[in-house]
Amino acid sequence: MALSSNGHAMPASAPAIRLGVLVSHLRTEEKAILAAARQRGVAVTPLFDRELMLDLAAADAAGSRLDYDVVLDRCVAHSRSGYTLRALQRWGIPTLNSAEAVRLCDDKAENSLVLEAAGVPTPRTLLAFDIESAIRACETVGYPAVLKPVTGSWGRLLARVNGPEQARAILEQKRDLGSFHHAIFYVQEYIAKPDRDIRAYVVGDRVLAASYRTAKHWVTNAARGAQSMPCPITPDIEELALRACRAVGARLAGVDLIETEDGLEVIEVNTGGEFKGLMSTTDVDIAGAIVDEALQTARAGVA
Repeated sequence: MALSSNGHAMPASAPAIRLGVLVSHLRTEEKAILAAARQRGVAVTPLFDRELMLDLAAADAAGSRLDYDVVLDRCVAHSRSGYTLRALQRWGIPTLNSAEAVRLCDDKAENSLVLEAAGVPTPRTLLAFDIESAIRACETVGYPAVLKPVTGSWGRLLARVNGPEQARAILEQKRDLGSFHHAIFYVQEYIAKPDRDIRAYVVGDRVLAASYRTAKHWVTNAARGAQSMPCPITPDIEELALRACRAVGARLAGVDLIETEDGLEVIEVNTGGEFKGLMSTTDVDIAGAIVDEALQTARAGVA
């Protein structure tokens, strides 16, 4: 017999919620989410982004051929998920997360702007659109400075520069990469941290679990080889992670925090946050909680 999200048996006649999971490919996390959904009796379908054909003339969910009660975004290709979520929103299909939350979190500059406006403590960050102004931005935050692409994940294309000559060389390389995104220079102060940062995983209104991501390299992304270690969810971690998610409108996110001399600061909010490393440090059923939040989103019927 199928179980509801609260563990109670569902009547045999109760229709299963149709859950679509938007994916680029099936990683450990997505496989766990699909398994958790099936355990709950949910009619779940992986929606591979490369196979989608979005009929922008469709007027409703039935006409779109994506007639689901809710779609969970686990897409790695940010541009594909952005277009898809906006189309689903138009067709009245609830999504987790919303198109707007994903848009804000897929762009580091947008992410920083919203967090700053909400009073969430973050590292000092400047934007520049020319190499000379970007070098002045580096001088403003002080060397060493950190250069990041405004889009991207897994710690790719991050650079720590120790002076103007090194900064100029890297900025010119970024400019010459071709994409206009690389000519938007996101300059952030470098914070010496204790060989780790913190990933707090938020689902709904709860911080489910947290982990230290530890590495000798200054970039402590799990995708770059950082080791996940258990981290207690302190009141400060909980309060700051939830504030950050509320600021961007995220109901499902990995919040990256850094320990500074003045307390915790939020690096960014990741609506597509991975939790493979976190799974090794906690007994909390993260995949199950994600499915439960998706079911709640479907019942609320808010796109």
